[in-house]
Amino acid sequence: MAQRTRADALSRERIVEAAVELLDADGERGLTFRTLTERLATGPGAIYWHVPNKGELLAAATASVIGDALTVATTGSPWEEIRALGIGLFEAIDRHPWLSAQLAVQLSRSPWSSVTPRIFDSIGRRVSALGVPEATWFTATSALAHYIFGAAGQNAANARVLRSGGTDRAEYLRAAASAWEELDPAEFPFLKSIADQVREHDDREQFLTGIDLILTGITAQGRT
Repeated sequence: MAQRTRADALSRERIVEAAVELLDADGERGLTFRTLTERLATGPGAIYWHVPNKGELLAAATASVIGDALTVATTGSPWEEIRALGIGLFEAIDRHPWLSAQLAVQLSRSPWSSVTPRIFDSIGRRVSALGVPEATWFTATSALAHYIFGAAGQNAANARVLRSGGTDRAEYLRAAASAWEELDPAEFPFLKSIADQVREHDDREQFLTGIDLILTGITAQGRT
């Protein structure tokens, strides 16, 4: 890589951008200050000036990706905006395989850091605009956030397993559905009955339907 010029000044934003690129390529193990200096054609001192350690670098990379995912258009419909936030986070976690683990770390260990407040406030403002009782805002927002991260994380994990095994998703679902159809109906009546739904389902549509189900329950409380 060509040596960067003084005019092409190193910034925290460029460091974080390069960190995201390295994380996308090789996960957390691929992000070191050595690989980062090579990617940016600079010395470690220039990076340490902006980011003192790997933990802060991971947090900054997470915040950057999440910030983009939380950028949704104002439509005047809190329900639709929550759906847009959900699919934005779903797709971000799908595109960045390392993100789910980093979110889990920040949500559990650093709820006061920049990421957790931004996520909960973005969802919570729309929940409060639904007209539901204020006493339910925290629980309702938490339910949505936990569903979004759980479902998106599981989807991303499934995709990684399929990619690593070189397995086609449609083929995998057909095999799973066929196996469920062969189950003993006396022991597994439910799984056998939904096998055909598994074969043709769309992950994003299923995810959004889950958000709609939660929102239906949340808004029902406001009518009681």
